[in-house]
Amino acid sequence: MEVAALLPVVKAVTLQRQLAQVLNVSIDVITWDDALSQINTWAMNHESRYVCICNVHSVVTASQDDEFGRVVREADMVTPDGAPVAWMMRRLGYIHQQRINGPDLMWKYCEQVQSRSESVFFYGNTEETLGILKTKLLEAFPRLKIAGAISPPFRKLTADEDDAIIAQINASGAGSVWVSLGCPKQEIWMNAHRGRINAVMVGVGAAFDYHAGTIKRAPKWMQEIGLEWFFRLMVDPRRLWRRYLVTNIFFIYYATRQLLKIKNTKPD
Repeated sequence: MEVAALLPVVKAVTLQRQLAQVLNVSIDVITWDDALSQINTWAMNHESRYVCICNVHSVVTASQDDEFGRVVREADMVTPDGAPVAWMMRRLGYIHQQRINGPDLMWKYCEQVQSRSESVFFYGNTEETLGILKTKLLEAFPRLKIAGAISPPFRKLTADEDDAIIAQINASGAGSVWVSLGCPKQEIWMNAHRGRINAVMVGVGAAFDYHAGTIKRAPKWMQEIGLEWFFRLMVDPRRLWRRYLVTNIFFIYYATRQLLKIKNTKPD
């Protein structure tokens, strides 16, 4: 018998989704409290769901790539990561929308869930980073229940390997799986495993590295004024120059067009 079958069903949090169209991508208008509460409900009920956390790169990619656009569109929750995405939503009339990013979402969730019966699972990155991550999290949250962690090989898995990973995650009893494979790989992986993994999956990008300390995160003041992307670009320009410079230019262009179109269609 699967572990999930032995757990009580938690009354669902009823959240009516409100979506904002940023470029042509639907992003949830949502608060920190509601995002954390909804993920927790799905986790406690072992519902197979997935959450995409969309920054400028994700939004532009989803706008230009039909397959990735489908993956984001089918997500159960899409949060606005990246200050420009949240800013655009505020310009569209959702004036209280905050940036809900992967690293902070994961940290806040682990802080909350340590007092509950639920356990968490980590998928992605390297064995070394996962080991440091677990140590750091348990130092911060001693009662956190870590059901397991898997560092998959950096290649396409065989069907048998994939089945074994699914079986391990499901047998662990974890209610949430935090996925660090990078965009768009993690979103595609979550979409392909909805209905197979009995947990809510959340794609958090570089969160494992940030919390493990293997990659330095931007200072708080840079995060708050929307320059975290610039800090990452300065740290790793060779790998990230195209992602940030090119996609940022596309985002500014398409966002300006969208806002001007809205302005021009308003009645006098």
